[in-house]
Amino acid sequence: MAKPLSDHDRRKQISVRGIAGLGDVAEIKKSFNRHLHFTLVKDRNVATPRDYYFALAHTVRDHLVGRWIRTQQYYYEKDPKVSALALARAVSELMRVHYLSLEFYMGRTLQNTMINLGLQNACDEAIYQLGLDLEELEEIEEDAGLGNGGLGRLAACFLDSMATLGLAAYGYGIRYEFGIFNQKISNGWQVEEADDWLRYGNPWEKARPEYMLPVHFYGRVDHTGEGPKWVDTQVVLAMPYDTPVPGYKNNTVNTMRLWSAKAPNDFKLQKFNVGDYIQAVLDRNLAENISRVLYPNDNFFEGKELRLKQEYFVVAATLQDIIRRFKSSKFGCRDPVRTSYESFPDKVAIQLNDTHPALAIPELMRILVDVEKLCWEKAWEITTKTCAYTNHTVLPEALERWPVYMFEKLLPRHLQIIFEINKRHLDSIATLYPGDSDRLRRMSLIEEGDPKRINMAHLCVVGSHAVNGVARIHSDIVKSTVFKDFHDVEPEKFQNKTNGITPRRWLLLCNPGLADIIAEKLGEEFMTDLFQLKKLLDYIDNDAFIRDVAKVKQENKQKLAAYLETEYKVKINPESIFDIQVKRIHEYKRQLLNCLHIITYYNRIKKEPNKKFVPRTVMIGGKAAPGYHMAKMIIKLITSVGDVVNNDPVVGDRLKVIYLENYRVSLAEKVIPAADLSEQISTAGTEASGTGNMKFMLNGALTIGTMDGANVEMAEEAGEENLFIFGMRVEDVEAMDRKGYSAREYYDRLPELRQVMDQISTGFFSPKQPELFKDIVNMLMNHDRFKVFADYEAYISCQEKVNELYKNPKEWTKKVIRNIAASGKFSSDRTISEYAREIWGVEPSDVKIPPPNEPRD
Repeated sequence: MAKPLSDHDRRKQISVRGIAGLGDVAEIKKSFNRHLHFTLVKDRNVATPRDYYFALAHTVRDHLVGRWIRTQQYYYEKDPKVSALALARAVSELMRVHYLSLEFYMGRTLQNTMINLGLQNACDEAIYQLGLDLEELEEIEEDAGLGNGGLGRLAACFLDSMATLGLAAYGYGIRYEFGIFNQKISNGWQVEEADDWLRYGNPWEKARPEYMLPVHFYGRVDHTGEGPKWVDTQVVLAMPYDTPVPGYKNNTVNTMRLWSAKAPNDFKLQKFNVGDYIQAVLDRNLAENISRVLYPNDNFFEGKELRLKQEYFVVAATLQDIIRRFKSSKFGCRDPVRTSYESFPDKVAIQLNDTHPALAIPELMRILVDVEKLCWEKAWEITTKTCAYTNHTVLPEALERWPVYMFEKLLPRHLQIIFEINKRHLDSIATLYPGDSDRLRRMSLIEEGDPKRINMAHLCVVGSHAVNGVARIHSDIVKSTVFKDFHDVEPEKFQNKTNGITPRRWLLLCNPGLADIIAEKLGEEFMTDLFQLKKLLDYIDNDAFIRDVAKVKQENKQKLAAYLETEYKVKINPESIFDIQVKRIHEYKRQLLNCLHIITYYNRIKKEPNKKFVPRTVMIGGKAAPGYHMAKMIIKLITSVGDVVNNDPVVGDRLKVIYLENYRVSLAEKVIPAADLSEQISTAGTEASGTGNMKFMLNGALTIGTMDGANVEMAEEAGEENLFIFGMRVEDVEAMDRKGYSAREYYDRLPELRQVMDQISTGFFSPKQPELFKDIVNMLMNHDRFKVFADYEAYISCQEKVNELYKNPKEWTKKVIRNIAASGKFSSDRTISEYAREIWGVEPSDVKIPPPNEPRD
């Protein structure tokens, strides 16, 4: 009789990663060796680990290509543009969705692709048989860091969900040569280094020079008999690079198309300046700088001309591409067949990810009116029905307000179009509200002042048929404050679409141990229907399941502890609470509040060194915008506090503070599965949604947080008693704004807070430079927009509740299970299904396209 399988063996058999077939393994080994030989021109004697990574990447990419081509053919076939049956088949006609974003924070591609194609176990086995280690090869891949934080990572999750839901979707952005900077912590300070992510090449992209397109800048507008003409422009070419985006096990592979700037060959040579031929060639760099580097600002507007160029560059290239595809008849055909734009909004959806691609609105108008010769009214109807806008922030310093003089110089025709849009818009408002000049001023796209500015958010609201916020509380704030006047006029335009995360990367890829014990109980369907996690509540009192969940968490913590010991040379106690706050460094995210708790806890240990304290390892990570002085000071304060705490023998391993250097997608994948406590502590009303909060919840961390962003809905789904909610609500913050916030009041009333602030201001954490943190102290005491002290007391007492619960591991783990079970709503599959049905007017599809090795119908 066969001996019973151990838990581990049983799990391996039903692992969500899929079983490795023998044929697959042999085929992968063969393909790997072929690529090592023919693509990389190496043999095993001289190949480096990076060569092995590239050989594997090309092997996996081979499995994408057939599916990729077949998916695109399928989309053309589903789109009967000129057949006699077209009208009869109108219902099944294809809507293409175009997601425009200046950021796509993709991270690494290899493992995600293996998972979505169901190849991971076969690759693991093949690489093992070749005497290599798959995890080591995965670590060689560079992150594609083409984003700053939440907005860019959301776009990446959305691409995964759109492919998994079978939508004909395209991501459009810029192929930055340098992504978000690499962060080094030197002497406790952030230092930025260029992220040369393309240095060794990118095996996942395919250049498409045959689809290169011209983009125009500068010049002037001539008013001719045939209408306005934009002339004497400077041309930059947009070269597309395509990256495949595979859905989860459905053979759909969509495209992310990123544009790179190229100088035309006659650049600067038009004047036949033979004498300075060399200089003319060198000056090509000026044109190509457009796609050189990602602006490293998160939630902050920096009105630089190069940034405006980037925004127009991506929009102009993308709209030409969309229109070419709309007009052409069949796969690969470039001859226009469609000439009427009547059906454009039924065929084309354009989603604007924040205001960065707002120029899509005047650019589409320019094409329809100036080039295609439609009348203004028809062009405007098509434009508004096609475009939709997602708002990501209510912070005033983040809103894009471009000076009119910059448009006048760079995009003169677009300025005229925006003026005309504004004139007609204000005429209609004046009809509704006669004599209300203050309302006209508030609602204008043009802000008077010196200089005059264009409010891009107003342009987006006026030029779109749908406007959405990214969590319920945020959408409510948008309607009642930022866009109140617009909501009064067109309430039906405003929607909510609570953000989500892809469970493929944020559970299956980063936490296979947890995914496996869930699959044991629920089967595998939850990967594409995360609401099924609710069924885990049936196991809330199952001791074996509770033990399994706790064991997976402990293994993840030990793995992270080992990694941190290697990377940071710090020994951490895996039995301690892993208390983690990872996000961009910003005053509104209140890393300072976390810091005040660390110091308070330190002081308590020092005061009663013989008392039993629940041990903590506090990890804080995130990048500060290079020009954001306060954010950089906050990093220095955290690292300075860490230096004192970590080297105090009285404290021992009861409290450790670690700054996670260079936080990025691939580091998040290691950190999040190991977290016990997730810090989501922004001032109520400032964080639009947050998505890190969702990742921690899905991976079995408990949340300490304010009622802000998606935390509100997380508390609703899991029950408020299963999160550690503290602090002011939005109404309390508004009331305090009316009455006036006095930091001094809290400083005088709370002895522990006073001690902490005195330590910071007298140089306890910076003995060589006692004044080092005076800017932080001054801000907290005299002009703290985010009211850190107002929530200090509630935060400290909430952290005491965390410690109490952690002493009871079984009850802690039951809360963890309740959170995981309640995280189904926060799948980006749910978010994208809502966008599809309620904004784009298209139904997600579970059709599985036949794989390349099967004949098509």
